[in-house]
Amino acid sequence: MSDNLMVVRTSFIQRFFQSIGVSSFQALLRSLIKSFAGAGLGLAAGLLVCYYAGEPPLKILKILYQSSFGSGYDFGMTLYYTAPLILTGLAVAIPFKAGLFNIGAEGQLTVGALAAAWAGVLGAGITSPFLAVLFAATFAFAAGGIWGAIPGFLKALRGSHEVITTIMLNFIAAGMTAYFTLYTIKDPNSAQAETIPVPESFFLKPYEVFNGAPMGNLIWFLIVLAILMHFWIWNSRWGYCLKALGENERAAETYGITKQRVWVSSMFVAGGLAGLVGLVEILGNSHKFKIGFSADWGFVGIAVALVARGNILGVLPSALLFGMLQKGAGSLDLETEKVTRDLSYLIQGLIILGVASEGLWDGLSRFLGNHLKQRARAKQTGGTK
Repeated sequence: MSDNLMVVRTSFIQRFFQSIGVSSFQALLRSLIKSFAGAGLGLAAGLLVCYYAGEPPLKILKILYQSSFGSGYDFGMTLYYTAPLILTGLAVAIPFKAGLFNIGAEGQLTVGALAAAWAGVLGAGITSPFLAVLFAATFAFAAGGIWGAIPGFLKALRGSHEVITTIMLNFIAAGMTAYFTLYTIKDPNSAQAETIPVPESFFLKPYEVFNGAPMGNLIWFLIVLAILMHFWIWNSRWGYCLKALGENERAAETYGITKQRVWVSSMFVAGGLAGLVGLVEILGNSHKFKIGFSADWGFVGIAVALVARGNILGVLPSALLFGMLQKGAGSLDLETEKVTRDLSYLIQGLIILGVASEGLWDGLSRFLGNHLKQRARAKQTGGTK
């Protein structure tokens, strides 16, 4: 009886780890160690630069920590910077599984944010907060999804490379949203380039514990969304087609997977997720669309996905890391004499290099393993003699 129970437990554990994308606990632990080691190496290199610039590394770490978690407001703002990075990180990581590199999250989130603001104008008569937010979310997801599907269609129909088309669409999105902001739904009571404010029923209420930081229940929704997306990709036919196409395009086609359909659908989902950034900014913070509101969240999302190694669940801690760096960047200008906020960008780049250098870690582990084996053989030979 006990042996049968042990077999059931073992098979359950194996199925669980397979459902989250790893073959075993050891594989999961190995992947986490590589990621954290790479991030730690990048952070150490950045702190070394601070040391040679004349600032104590421990002081820099203390500033970054206190700026991110020093008070309820600081933690709320850290989550505010983290929230859009979760969405843009997912917008890059999901097409990446199909072999696509989505660099257009910046344009997709811009279009989605304008759509959320427009939903507030069209739905001014909606008094239910739940229906109002759902209405805006539908508009934002659909607009971002359609904008993301365009490069998918171009690749499917004409073979256009998604990197080129998404970069071009970023510029088109910036120009198009600026036009609609200035000439269609501009706020007549403001001299700034911004739209009409959304009604109060569309507002996302922040938590009081954050003392005014614009973050509330939305952060829980995004965490649940990331978890659901992960399990959907690992336990659905669409997710299987996505991964099969990314692993081997020719083999996937041989087994009947239509690559054009997967390309378009993955880019639509990615664009829709990026478009939901409009909920963070339009409904949760400014309550209106402002030209240039994004703090390069679409481009930082690329770094988030790379540090997460394309793992959907890995996007969550990766987004928090980059959210901390973005939140702490401003404090570096105020509390140090020789280090500016530009250091945060340097640290981000070094972290990416550290995590991306997977071959270096594999080479070091093989070198250390061989070295230890040689020493063991030498001791064994010496003992035999």
